[in-house]
Amino acid sequence: MLKIAILGLGEGRSTMSAAIESSKVELVKVCDRNEELCKQRAKEFDFPAYTTNYDDLLKDESIDIIAIYTPDHLHAEHVKQALLHGKHVVCTKPFIDDLSDAKELLELSEKTGKKVFVGQSSRFFEPAKRQRKDFEAGVIGDLITIESHYHADHRWFLKKEWSLLQSFKWLYGGLSHPVDFIRWYLPNIEEVMGYGMISSNGAVAGLKNEDTMHFIFKATDGRIARVSGVYTSPTQPTKRDSGMSVILRGTEGASQADYHELRYSVTDKEGEEKIIHWGDATLKYYFRFEGQSHHGGEYQNYLEYFADSIEQGFTAYPDMKEGIGTVALLQAMDRTLQTGMPVKIADILKEYNL
Repeated sequence: MLKIAILGLGEGRSTMSAAIESSKVELVKVCDRNEELCKQRAKEFDFPAYTTNYDDLLKDESIDIIAIYTPDHLHAEHVKQALLHGKHVVCTKPFIDDLSDAKELLELSEKTGKKVFVGQSSRFFEPAKRQRKDFEAGVIGDLITIESHYHADHRWFLKKEWSLLQSFKWLYGGLSHPVDFIRWYLPNIEEVMGYGMISSNGAVAGLKNEDTMHFIFKATDGRIARVSGVYTSPTQPTKRDSGMSVILRGTEGASQADYHELRYSVTDKEGEEKIIHWGDATLKYYFRFEGQSHHGGEYQNYLEYFADSIEQGFTAYPDMKEGIGTVALLQAMDRTLQTGMPVKIADILKEYNL
C-alpha cells in the first residue's frame, strides 16, 4: 500500500478523511505551519502524527506521495521540493499561479520519473463520473458543444479580509472548476473572449476584481463552449438550478451533471429521457462534515485513481501538462477581461517559452 503525507490542513482536511478511509493509501504524516490546526486535526481524526516542518515529510523515505493543499502562490516551490526528494505529488487546483515556474517543474518531473496529479476534484463527483462514462460510451453521439457554470451566493465570503485584496480573483478560485469541465471535453481550446464586471453588491463590499463573468471558448476544430461565473447574488432554488453544472449537447443526445445535488439527467440517442438521483449512502460518502462545504468522497476517488496510476503505470489526468494548460487558459481569460479583446492561448504559452 502506498504511503501518503499531507501538507496544508485547511482544504487538506478532506484529504485526511479520504486517506484514512481508503484501502489503497496509508496516511503516515500531516503537516501545517499552524500548530493549533495540527492539534485540531489530530483530535478530529484521532491521528497524532503531525509536524509543523515540511522538511520532516521530504526527508521521510517511507513516504511515496505528498499531497499539497497550501495557498496557490506556494504550490510551485512545494511541488519542486517534493519532486527533488523523490516523491509523487498530488497538488490541489489551480496547479501553479505563475507560469514562469512551469518549464522547470515539467523538466523536473521528467528527470525524476515521479508523477504529478492535479486534484481537480469536481471530475471525481458521482454525476460528473456518470456523465463522462455515458459520453465515452457514445450515449449522446459526438459532442457539438458544452456549457458550464458556477453560480453561488458567496457574499459571506466578502467578510474575509483577504477576499478584498487586489490579489484575490474569483476567476481563479471559482471559475477554475467549470473551466476544467470544458477542458476535459475540449482540450484543444485556442481562443477565449469574455466580459466581466464587479456587481453592485461586490462594489459596496469593496471587491477589487470581477465577481460576474461570461466567456466563450473556441477549440482548434471550430467547436465552441461557454462558461459563466456569478458570485455575489442570490441563486435559484436548487430543485430548479444547480450551483455548478455542466451540459453536453451531442449529435444524438444531451446530458447534464449537477454538482452538489447528486443529480444527473440524460437524453440518449434512442430519445429516452432519464433523471438520476443518488441516495443517502452516496451523499454521506461525498459530504462528510459541515453540510456540503467539504466533499471528502471526491478526494478519496482521486487519491485511489492516482494510487492505481502509480502501481499500474498509466497516466492519471489531469497531469502536470494539463494543469499548466488550464492555468494558461485562466490567464488568457484574465487578459481578455482587461483588454476587451479575444486572446489566443498560444500567445500566453509563447510568453513563457512553453
